[in-house]
Amino acid sequence: MKYDYKAIEKKWQKVWQDEKTFHVEIDHTKPKFYALVEFPYPSGQGLHVGHPRSYTALDIVARKKRLCGYNVLYPMGWDAFGLPTENYAMKNHIHPEIVTRNNVARFKSQLQSLGLSFDWDREINTTDPSYYKWTQWIFLQLYKHGLAYKKEMNVNWCPGCKVVLANEEVVDGKCERCGTETTHKVKSQWMLRITAYADRLIDDLDGLDFIPRVVTQQKNWIGRSHGAEVTFGTTAGDDLVVYTTRPDTLFGATYMVLSPEHPILKSWENRLTNLDAIHAYQAEAARKSDFERTELAKDKTGVRLEGVEAINPVNGKVIPIFISDYVLASYGTGAIMAVPAHDTRDYDFAKAFNLPIIEVVAGGDVTKEAFTDCATGKMVNSGFLTGMTVEEAKKAITDWLEKEGKGHAKVNFKLRDWVFSRQRYWGEPIPMVWCEKCGWQPLPESELPLRLPEITDFEPGEGGESPLARHTEWVNTTCPCCGGPAKRETDTMPQWAGSSWYFLRYMDPHNEEAIASKEALEYWSPVDWYNGGMEHTTLHLLYSRFWHKFLYDIGVVPTKEPYNKRTSHGMILGENGEKMSKSRGNVVNPDEIIDEYGADTMRLYEMFIGDFEKSAPWNTSSIKGCKRFLERIWALDEKVLPGEGIRPELEGAFHRTIKKVGEDIDVLKANTAIAAMMSLLNDLNDAGGATREELRILLILLNPFAPHITEEMWQQQNYGGQVSGAQWPEYDPTKCVESTVEIVVQVNGKVRARLSVAADIAAPEAIALAKAQPAVAAALEGKTLVKEIYVPGKLVNLAVKG
Repeated sequence: MKYDYKAIEKKWQKVWQDEKTFHVEIDHTKPKFYALVEFPYPSGQGLHVGHPRSYTALDIVARKKRLCGYNVLYPMGWDAFGLPTENYAMKNHIHPEIVTRNNVARFKSQLQSLGLSFDWDREINTTDPSYYKWTQWIFLQLYKHGLAYKKEMNVNWCPGCKVVLANEEVVDGKCERCGTETTHKVKSQWMLRITAYADRLIDDLDGLDFIPRVVTQQKNWIGRSHGAEVTFGTTAGDDLVVYTTRPDTLFGATYMVLSPEHPILKSWENRLTNLDAIHAYQAEAARKSDFERTELAKDKTGVRLEGVEAINPVNGKVIPIFISDYVLASYGTGAIMAVPAHDTRDYDFAKAFNLPIIEVVAGGDVTKEAFTDCATGKMVNSGFLTGMTVEEAKKAITDWLEKEGKGHAKVNFKLRDWVFSRQRYWGEPIPMVWCEKCGWQPLPESELPLRLPEITDFEPGEGGESPLARHTEWVNTTCPCCGGPAKRETDTMPQWAGSSWYFLRYMDPHNEEAIASKEALEYWSPVDWYNGGMEHTTLHLLYSRFWHKFLYDIGVVPTKEPYNKRTSHGMILGENGEKMSKSRGNVVNPDEIIDEYGADTMRLYEMFIGDFEKSAPWNTSSIKGCKRFLERIWALDEKVLPGEGIRPELEGAFHRTIKKVGEDIDVLKANTAIAAMMSLLNDLNDAGGATREELRILLILLNPFAPHITEEMWQQQNYGGQVSGAQWPEYDPTKCVESTVEIVVQVNGKVRARLSVAADIAAPEAIALAKAQPAVAAALEGKTLVKEIYVPGKLVNLAVKG
């Protein structure tokens, strides 16, 4: 019988849907397992073949866990608010809600065609008012606990799109979407005080099962450092405060640098004699993104302040002050002390502006380059610190600064508070109103959700206001505090809002009274395994951990961390080895692959393509090998042999494969698990086919990878029920031991022979057999044997001389 994958896959997808095979409820008689993949943004392009890699990998884990007796929650939904949908809606004069609905329908159809075992009864959508009601509710709790506030701040601004841009959206000083030259603009923005959780976001990573590169990225992004705040005097009478991790090097500070936006510059305008040069430089810096300004390889530029200088607090020396774009107003105090002898960037700047360079940690030659390997060493040219070690000097100078009232120890973070405003339509309305009498007031919780009004004009205003600002019938309201006239906030939340808690809603998606019931939260929390892209490690993953910790603090959720385990997958690249994109013409459409080869083949190939954590290029010719493997599996249906159980000669192969496949799934080594099953299939074909028990075991092992074909063959063999309801086979460790092994024979490190020996062979017998090999004997002839080594199951190594 021909392997008709189209009919088989259509049949079983309908069975799973009609019978709700993967629907799950709370069941205290079983251990729970919550598997989670990042829900997608449903774009108009639909899926490409890179998207299913993560979904399939966790689907394999989820299916195996069910077979092992777990009560598995594996949900899916849509992160559907966002700028691309709104831009498409403006361009094509169609409401974003309609665009979203159409895109979701396409994505869902594509995901279902892959045979993924999602519980579709738990499907969520961040644009659904019944969902964003609770996003707004969380915002109100943040506000009531002092973690949401409004602040005027400097932002990247695109005059073309009339929108605030993230640093990542500015490329070479231009908007990545429209190419317009960007500027900096001061706008009033809602902020979330994520910095209040900075220490815990680092410390609580201990004990979590996150892959090392995720932990490293989160720690680096938060950027905790220990140092001191130091107060420099100025000739204008004002003080300048800097943060430094190296207060021990203060005697080497020969100049200071301020960010071009530093507010103190305004107060010095009547003292500064080169204002034209300063203003010109400020305007130039305003056109650059933070990424461009802090690029290490760029030329060092700046303007010396003429009329005001700084005073080094440790020696009273007067030192010049510069403004330079490599200092950001958003980090630290917006001012730095420069120690050019021990910092490459400061050294280059000092050379460019002919400034003094004073060595204060011995060990290098600062006439040639900065000596930066100075975490340890002895202090020199440093007054009362001279002769101390670096660590001794750090403590001594910090104590001195505190005693003299010129500074104090401080822990600092690179992490900034989260900008939580968008001046666009397609996002969650922020449930706040402004009253001239009462100030900002939260909307009463009974009035949630605050719905977006139905409008047709989505263009932002000329000054960058949200399009909602034009709709006075929605904006004008009454103050919930005094009852007087008030106006609604017209900014909306960023796309990251809905994804910061969605994993909680999956636990109880239809609850109208709370985020989720106490019972659901206590049963399903935390997520046991979360997989997603590395690009979300420092945004979504950090934001969602912050929100979860806050909800834990106010008693809403039962765990302090949302996820026990976090893994990340590599991208599937185009056949040319480049990232898939329409502009490169290398996008592979999964619909076409499924049509030509079938979903099971595509699932198998996506997992067989290589190491899950690494990127791998798509190869259309290689996918044919996975199709042939499934055709050979299908052919076993007509090679069922008489007899029950596993034949003795195949016991070792079966037990080793059961062990290998089970262990590999648990560590996302699907490629080697598939290779093991391919090897077992070869063994079965060499033995003339499979008994019913041998076929039954193989179908269970293969089911998480290729669910459609295995369910069909299971049914044809009348095993009863579905494979998904079967039990994962157990292996006997004693039967996993190879009876024979191949060992290598080396003479002076050079391979001379390979031979098959009993796995438990003793060293004397192994060495004797090795010496008896003709090529080995020839290499030993006329030589003196000085050493012989046997590494069990691996090699015999013979060392000779002469």
